[in-house]
Amino acid sequence: MSRKTMDCRDIPSESKCTLTISGEEDEVLRAAVMHAVDVHGHRDTPEFRNELLKSLKPEPQSATRR
Repeated sequence: MSRKTMDCRDIPSESKCTLTISGEEDEVLRAAVMHAVDVHGHRDTPEFRNELLKSLKPEPQSATRR
């Protein structure tokens, strides 16, 4: 499985959150959902998880460790 990343700076918000999460896709999705619910007040719904999943990006090669 390839590594993915989620960067709050890519999503406009009033809080100007700078959190970046990287890891395997399922890890990043799980952590991003918890963060979005806890910090940004989103509701954990299947639709919201799908939107987050679509916004995950491949982790840049320079950041990938072997």
